[in-house]
Amino acid sequence: MEDCTFVIFGATGNLAKIKLLPALYRLDAADRLPAGLRVVGFGRRDWDDARWRQQVHEWLADKQPDATVLARFLERLHFYQGDLGDEAAYGGLSTFLAEAHYSPNLIFYMAISPADFGRVSRQLGAVGLSDEDGGWSRLVIEKPFGYDLESAESLNARLNRDFQESQIFRIDHYLGKGTIQNVLVFRFANLMLEPLWNRNYIDHVQITHSESLGTEGRAGYYDTSGALRDMIQSHLLQLLTLVAMEPPANLDAESLRDEKVKVLRSIRPIHQSAVNAHAFRAQYVGGRVDGAKVPGYLEEPDVPPTSVTETYAAFKLYIDNWRWRNVPFYLRTGKRMRKNNSMVSIRFKHPPQQLFRETHIERLKPNWILMNLQPHDCIRLEMQVKQQGLEMRAETTRLDASYCGIAQAQLDAYEALLLDVIDGDHSLFLRYDEVSWAWRVVDPVLKVWSTERDFIHTYPSGTWGPKEAERLLERQDQRWRNTLEEEGGE
Repeated sequence: MEDCTFVIFGATGNLAKIKLLPALYRLDAADRLPAGLRVVGFGRRDWDDARWRQQVHEWLADKQPDATVLARFLERLHFYQGDLGDEAAYGGLSTFLAEAHYSPNLIFYMAISPADFGRVSRQLGAVGLSDEDGGWSRLVIEKPFGYDLESAESLNARLNRDFQESQIFRIDHYLGKGTIQNVLVFRFANLMLEPLWNRNYIDHVQITHSESLGTEGRAGYYDTSGALRDMIQSHLLQLLTLVAMEPPANLDAESLRDEKVKVLRSIRPIHQSAVNAHAFRAQYVGGRVDGAKVPGYLEEPDVPPTSVTETYAAFKLYIDNWRWRNVPFYLRTGKRMRKNNSMVSIRFKHPPQQLFRETHIERLKPNWILMNLQPHDCIRLEMQVKQQGLEMRAETTRLDASYCGIAQAQLDAYEALLLDVIDGDHSLFLRYDEVSWAWRVVDPVLKVWSTERDFIHTYPSGTWGPKEAERLLERQDQRWRNTLEEEGGE
């Protein structure tokens, strides 16, 4: 892994404090960072290196850092004072990097407002910091990648003025999670699954992300975004592509991303007249979560009293290709729900009942494959076996991967993704055509919801969401699957 200089725009903000710098520290503790890596914080505050290191030391104090590792990590840190809106600051940054004799390999991490992405990338290009004459140059941007299809295209055009697509890393924290990568191994390293992984055997697929928390101080951002933009357009559609994609030619970045794009392009478009049949939204009201009384969304600080921003969104999508024709994919996310949980639930079709018609088995229950992503990783298969006793009765048994329920060191998804940036591996990062096609999927729904400002369904905090969302389910024997622990039958 090559030495590099890691420049953080927004170095004194929450993202750097809570996620980015702790992740870099943990990588250093694991001896995974190049020896010559330097971290340059770019910010407006009148700080020098010593003050910056003191601040990071305070941020890391509650992580119980190892004193030796912390001292080594702090020596990597340097500070450059500058304002994002000051053009002269970028020329000064270029001179600062050159005179300090840091590695000419550059990473620019945009831990800033998305509104500033285009402006900062333009100024970096203007002073030659996007050039790759003496070493490589990479730009890392956080979601949201646009607000809709039009704004995403505009942002991409601005970035491409100075950075090539190969230099841009669109980071999605979700894709760094171990179980999400395990989806690829589970699917493509087990030959016994491939004959079953299609419309002939799978009844439907659910992808759910539930949160027990509310806006947690992010209401200003969240009220302009909503659950659809915040989770479904990015995270959940990415999960859908991993579950539904064809086997790639190999595991290089472009082969993987080619297959993911094919899935997104095959999703049946939702006509604006059919939005209510394919999408549902709601907003949480007051209730109880883990026994504690919590306020409704409209009672949260900084939320307008007339807001109809959705805190719950559910989608029904179809992938019109040979493998998945007419298999519904249900995507669902919500805040202030009963538990924090992220899970992919794959339900297989019912086996023929005729074989057991003269037994005590009233109805055979379907098989499920469950891939739990958080709060702990788990892959589970639910299948039917005979109950103990003389009668022919069936019961559900569970086959778990060995790490299900075992406490593991919770490594932040950032760590794997940051190593990939340093290594130049795009496999877990979004290519622009992925972003564009994902926006095409949700854009019709966004346009309809933006005109429906008079009413939004509600659900009590601490529940699994509104009952009305069941209207998206195709048949009466389909139901929402919320957690691993639920009984697998209907």
